[in-house]
Amino acid sequence: MPETAEEISQQPEVRKELQRATGGKRQKIKARGRDRFWFVTHALVLAGCVAALFLLGSKLVPLPQSIVGVVGRILRGTVLIVIVVAVARAISVYALARIEDPAVRFTLQRVLHLVVALAIAAIAISIIFVNWYAALAAFGIGSIIIGLAVQTPMKSFIAWIYILVRQPFRVGDRIQIGDATGDVIDVGYLDTTLWEFGGKYISGDHPSGRLIKFPNEKVLDEIVYNYSWPLFPYIWNEIKFHVAYNADLEFIARTMQRIAEEELGEEMMKRVETFRDLLARTPVDELEVRERPRVIFRVSENTWLEAIVRYVVSPREAGRVKTRLIKKLLAALNAAPERVMFPAGANR
Repeated sequence: MPETAEEISQQPEVRKELQRATGGKRQKIKARGRDRFWFVTHALVLAGCVAALFLLGSKLVPLPQSIVGVVGRILRGTVLIVIVVAVARAISVYALARIEDPAVRFTLQRVLHLVVALAIAAIAISIIFVNWYAALAAFGIGSIIIGLAVQTPMKSFIAWIYILVRQPFRVGDRIQIGDATGDVIDVGYLDTTLWEFGGKYISGDHPSGRLIKFPNEKVLDEIVYNYSWPLFPYIWNEIKFHVAYNADLEFIARTMQRIAEEELGEEMMKRVETFRDLLARTPVDELEVRERPRVIFRVSENTWLEAIVRYVVSPREAGRVKTRLIKKLLAALNAAPERVMFPAGANR
């Protein structure tokens, strides 16, 4: 039995797209008891370090100058580390917790931990070296040199984070980016892999057997066409024939409509209607989404009319459905040549 619009809207990827398309409010995130405990602990440690720095600076506690310098650096470093850890925990609780996909959430947590570790390492260097400004400057210059050397991989890594957060596509989606068209089978740290369909050696939407790898940075520079939007995972397709002006247009329209509906099936059309109900919650004009095929006529550039049947189909079924439809449509229309009047002879 087909799922209802309400059932589909509860799927994580659909709910996320609805929030994005409608501007709906996200679920309010509250800190748990354990998180609140750590926030309070960080605040107390920070307050203690600030108080110790004040006492150290006021010289109320007599200490040798050499020890004062070391203790001061340790306290300043501790303050910075506490701030970094507190900010990281806040990001984890109030930002990453909003991400419903557990794989994406886990990956971003790892990235956050890496950034925190690098920041703590930089702070530790500043504590060890007496001239910590010079140490940080040297660290910054070294980072710039390394960054320039690995500029393209870093850009692809940043694009990977963008793909995870904004999700222009996910594994399993059918996409086109630049000249590459295929199904996404892997999204790595630096590149994305597609299972190509169509391409140079084969027509239609059949897989070519080739893999396409492109750097993730391409997502930041190219237009991405996604055929697998969770709110409407279908595309429009159409078949057209040339017929004479004096053909029986009512018969042609009725025949093409009937055969297309039989081929698509009632269950498919009901499922499209369900997704149309979801689109009604977005700025998309759902009235333009017809669950049943539609036959239209258009004046051709030559001396014939174009009889066109337009229908909605799953992207991966488009080629097979079109082939079956053409066979059945031709069989039905050729059975009544006096009413259809296809072009004959050299005019075909």
